[in-house]
Amino acid sequence: MPTTITCNGVRRRDFLKAGVIGGTGLTLANYLKFAAAGEVAPKTQASAAIFINLTGGPSHMDSFDLKPDVKSEFRGEFDQIQTSVDGIEISEHLPKLAQNMHLFTILRGVTHTLGAHELGTEYVNAGSRPLPSLEYPGYSAIVMKELGGNGNIPPNVAIPASRQKTGYLGVQYAPLNTGATPKPGEMFSVRGLKLAGGLTIDAVEKRQALLKDLDGAFRGFEETNQLVKGLDKFGQQAHSMITSPKSREAFDISKESPNFQKLFGETPFDQSCLLASRLVEAGTRFVTIELGGWDTHNDNWTQLRKKLPVLDSGLAGLLQGLDLKGLLETTTVFVTGEFGRTPKINTTRNGRDHYPRCMFMLMAGGGVKNGQVIGKSNADATLPDSKGFSPDDVAASLFHTLGINHTKEYHTDTGRPIMIVRDGHVIPELFS
Repeated sequence: MPTTITCNGVRRRDFLKAGVIGGTGLTLANYLKFAAAGEVAPKTQASAAIFINLTGGPSHMDSFDLKPDVKSEFRGEFDQIQTSVDGIEISEHLPKLAQNMHLFTILRGVTHTLGAHELGTEYVNAGSRPLPSLEYPGYSAIVMKELGGNGNIPPNVAIPASRQKTGYLGVQYAPLNTGATPKPGEMFSVRGLKLAGGLTIDAVEKRQALLKDLDGAFRGFEETNQLVKGLDKFGQQAHSMITSPKSREAFDISKESPNFQKLFGETPFDQSCLLASRLVEAGTRFVTIELGGWDTHNDNWTQLRKKLPVLDSGLAGLLQGLDLKGLLETTTVFVTGEFGRTPKINTTRNGRDHYPRCMFMLMAGGGVKNGQVIGKSNADATLPDSKGFSPDDVAASLFHTLGINHTKEYHTDTGRPIMIVRDGHVIPELFS
């Protein structure tokens, strides 16, 4: 576990063990400030991450932040159920996650102001508020740059695709998009995979054959051109997938034991979560899974009766599976949509509309203290009860679990210095 040294030479971990926080003038408030600055290490540093993007914006009031006593114009149709952690209740349509509440943490009162799908998606996929003049790289690109690959296995995979951009870091950090989701009991077709940008593995093979005939002058250009370097990265990944038995094995979900497969249902999302667990076990550094269909302007509860059980089954299976394999502590799981939905019901359409001012996010593993709720919304879930958390704060915390300093600066091609997460702070309660 990383430690820091205080100005008098005492390791902070020993300092705290000695029980002298108050006796030497370091108050709990100051300690939490240090934690928010990134000086509190998670109990276990993650080596991989799984990001689940709930595109469309799920309703917080009908899933993980119900308000059963709120006024009728706000109150939804679902009841709460008790979870495996005393005092924490979630939607009745999430029974498997309720049974496994001890394996993850709910963040309530997450807040921002971008109510458009595209902008909200950019924000929660990068952790920095979008700017017209700059495209920020998503989480996976940062993780690839900082931690790199891990053996002869694709280091960055999106099932079936990723909304995250590589931004100013360049396309060499883009993920491999599977373009499809696995089917129960079947080997996933490795050759069917696509590279970010629409390239196919066949096309990359043809390009690599062509590269062998290029003269030294063009190779010199290739070494300095960001786009070509990115294409070379894709070529390396593609050939790794084609030639590596380890990689083929990782994508073959049929190799899992029947008992393990029973943790997952047969929906595409369930099977994507099963594949994600295999990829992480094999050494993939970052996996993105997309589950859409949360834009419930119309018939909100009819749609959620179908959608919530899918999330419930796949995510519960993923958390249980990682835990059984001993991978949950070293794998950070992060689940979010781009925003929540309006607490006040749109009675014309019996739905809820876009609402970024109050939403939920979920985190698990990677040294996160699981089995708790952090943050709180107000009585009608329209705002955080106090300051709340920003997507920047959660992003800083995600990077923190992976041992990445979110205040580190990169430089664009023009030399502009850019901090990984410019406005966020690590959330200390996630690790204490």
